[in-house]
Amino acid sequence: MNPYLIQGPALISFSGGRTSAYMLYRIIQAHGGKLPDDVVVAFANTGKERKETLRFVHECGSRWSVKIHWLEYRLDGFEEVGFNSASRDGIPFRLLIDKKGYLPNAVTRFCTSELKVRVMKQFALSIGFTHWHNVIGLRYDEGHRVLRQLAANDAKRERWTTLMPMAKAKHTKRNVLAFWLGENTDPIDLTHSLPQGFDLGLRDYEGNCDLCMLKSRGALKRLMRDNPGMSSWWQDREASITMKSERATEAGRRFTTEYSYADLEREIASQPFMPGLLDDENYEYDAECGLHCAGEAA
Repeated sequence: MNPYLIQGPALISFSGGRTSAYMLYRIIQAHGGKLPDDVVVAFANTGKERKETLRFVHECGSRWSVKIHWLEYRLDGFEEVGFNSASRDGIPFRLLIDKKGYLPNAVTRFCTSELKVRVMKQFALSIGFTHWHNVIGLRYDEGHRVLRQLAANDAKRERWTTLMPMAKAKHTKRNVLAFWLGENTDPIDLTHSLPQGFDLGLRDYEGNCDLCMLKSRGALKRLMRDNPGMSSWWQDREASITMKSERATEAGRRFTTEYSYADLEREIASQPFMPGLLDDENYEYDAECGLHCAGEAA
């Protein structure tokens, strides 16, 4: 049986990256070009997604004639928004941080569990789902994450069972890149036409969340250097928690315990030319970090 032929009720978790978009396309095709009414697609916007990600999500929905539900965290639950009304200034994320009184980090990833996983769960319940398939874009070449999900399914702690059609179909990153980039080796400097006529337009290390703390130090510094002002929101959150919150431990005052975002900006200022910033990167993880976090949390 075609692993992309998803039986409802099902919620397809669309991270906004190439992998989950590839998965969505294959699911749509498996259903003859139109999803059943009980197979729905959702994208949870934290307000810190790249503008390229928002455009890509919108374009996937428009080109493939599929309804994508744009969701955002609110203090009283969630709100369904759209491409034009979606936050681009981190409001959902800031609301959550202010409520918690401390910052998420690589160990305490409440940004994903609250802004993505919980929001999608609330949405599924709001449309009448009681138990459902949660469809995520983990590939065959992400074996340890796939195994973790299978173990979570066996534990049966949630209302959903996670399906990973890409892993079952043995589709890998190579399949995804061939689908989107074809003969191109760089998504920014194109040398050939794009197979689908459009693409995310981001390199792997850039990721969907602009300066996610899961990115390595080198990737963060390169992004800050190439995008002046991008770190302002993150620095403001760290400064605000440090000054106002009594609940925040030392770890809860920084997104990354080893350094602050202000520290990184100072390093960039003192080293304007930094060759080899990505020499130590395993930045494939950054490509859809939100998806992987959500997968782990689910």
